[in-house]
Amino acid sequence: MPLALWALTLSAFAIGTTEFVIVGLVPTIANDLAVSLPSAGLLVSLYALGVAIGAPVLTALTGHWQRKTLLVALMSLFIAGNVLAWLAPSYETLIVARILTGLAHGVFFSIGSMIATSLVSKDKAASAIAIMFTGLTVALVTGVPLGTWIGQEFGWRSTFLAVSLLGLVALVGSIILVPNNLAKSAPARVKDQLQVLLKPRLLLVYLITILGYGGTFTAFTYLAPILEQQAGFSSSFVGLIMLGYGVSVAIGNIYGGKLADKHGSISALKVVFIGLTVILFALTFTMNSPWLIVATVLIWGAFAFGNVPGLQLYVVKVAEQDAPKAVDVASGLNIAAFNVGIALGSISGGFVVEHLSLQDTAWIGALICLTALAATFVAGHIDKSKTAT
Repeated sequence: MPLALWALTLSAFAIGTTEFVIVGLVPTIANDLAVSLPSAGLLVSLYALGVAIGAPVLTALTGHWQRKTLLVALMSLFIAGNVLAWLAPSYETLIVARILTGLAHGVFFSIGSMIATSLVSKDKAASAIAIMFTGLTVALVTGVPLGTWIGQEFGWRSTFLAVSLLGLVALVGSIILVPNNLAKSAPARVKDQLQVLLKPRLLLVYLITILGYGGTFTAFTYLAPILEQQAGFSSSFVGLIMLGYGVSVAIGNIYGGKLADKHGSISALKVVFIGLTVILFALTFTMNSPWLIVATVLIWGAFAFGNVPGLQLYVVKVAEQDAPKAVDVASGLNIAAFNVGIALGSISGGFVVEHLSLQDTAWIGALICLTALAATFVAGHIDKSKTAT
């Protein structure tokens, strides 16, 4: 794999850390800023909404930019957003900082997926995307547990300062390793961009993405309070469990890429969504047992992000067939769909916590993942019908 791909992975690591570290800090931020758990969880939702807006809109607006220039600009915005979070004097300012950082995130993963696939042969496309997204999973393995520990020991603001420094390292890596002569597609016309939203097969892919991540994040947003309040773990032990979760995610992400390369996106997605549905239902009953919940969380991690390579490869494949003049935009919309799912999932989880209980987030998340599985079967049926004709 070329060095440029590892530069993308380094940037993904920094971005993944700032996205997911908030999950481990939800109770800490809630206590420090005197807000409720659902209000602190809203910081996950608003970041995701920033990504959802930034991915399609800014991807389209910056379509004529040189890709390396765009990467450097995005990492600079990322650093600025995290510095603002570090200095945030209030909950409202922290919200603004999270939205700004989310805007950078959205465009990065949209354009990054396209760069990753352009750097390798077609038969390694899913694996290339998986390697880039491994930056997210490595962030879960090291960045999130370390960031959670820093936030608990030195205050949550210190976490964002540390992430800003990570972003600076990633920025330097992009400048040094990413080549200047990256191929780029011609900017899509507004007409072509709007046509993406009129393609039923693409809309179905986005629905699968939204449901898959909505189900996961209904429970995952509140994993820290679940571990503390339901299983009885101390806040200092949460970081260690997140570490184990991250290791499982890294394994599942790579396996998901290989599964999609070997058997196709639809088959890989079916496996992942079946696994997610089963394990989230199980979490409902295991979260009150310290040992059982640890085992459940480790298995959950193996499926949680295993659908990323398959979904990104699938949306590019469908876009090349149905909207060949707007593949970048279609890819960007799928990044938006990931984060619409995260936002809706965390909002749903907050509603469940407020009106039902922490325990109910798991089985409700499982039901949402079950609908993602059903939509995947529909997509596979449509593909077979299209091939037959």
